[in-house]
Amino acid sequence: MGVLERWQVTSDELDEMISRSPSLRGLIFGYVSEHKLRKLWFSDKRVSNLHKSDNHDRARKGDLTFNYKGVEITVEVKSLQNALHTRSRRHVQGKFQCDASDRRQVELPDGHRIETTCLVVGEFDLLAVNLFEFRQEWQFAFARNKDLPAPASASTPRSSGEQLLATLIDVTWPLKPPFEPEPFRLLDEIAAENQKRP
Repeated sequence: MGVLERWQVTSDELDEMISRSPSLRGLIFGYVSEHKLRKLWFSDKRVSNLHKSDNHDRARKGDLTFNYKGVEITVEVKSLQNALHTRSRRHVQGKFQCDASDRRQVELPDGHRIETTCLVVGEFDLLAVNLFEFRQEWQFAFARNKDLPAPASASTPRSSGEQLLATLIDVTWPLKPPFEPEPFRLLDEIAAENQKRP
């Protein structure tokens, strides 16, 4: 017996609830995005021990974790902001929110601790941005954490800002650097860099 049958909810009723509640839609869409990402890209035989990270573990960011070439990889999954994309004849441009769900204490790479909603450089390995809203197709943009932009806010101290990621980031279709349409070249680079570390 499936969940909807057990709850005595029809698919039409569920569709109505999702349509009426943007927060419910966003939550479900995020989980659907993770599911599609796993099936499209990380069911590959080069990937092993794929699992969903603990949402309640504030010490470790990343929605998915797996092993690739002997290295543990963490992936942060984000989605486009529906209202923040524009179309021209040549491309589509959008934005996605790239931050934590709430303010928390983080340790920066230089050892300082601050309270912020920003994600930290090096806090996860790979970013996957769900681009479904661009073309109504399941496509993703991938980028290494270290290639993402820093915050532009004047309220962020320069020394801290260089160690934090921007909270709202632009992405276009067709993709432009640092984004790529498939993850494996980036995963090769991440794995090679991690294998060199002592």
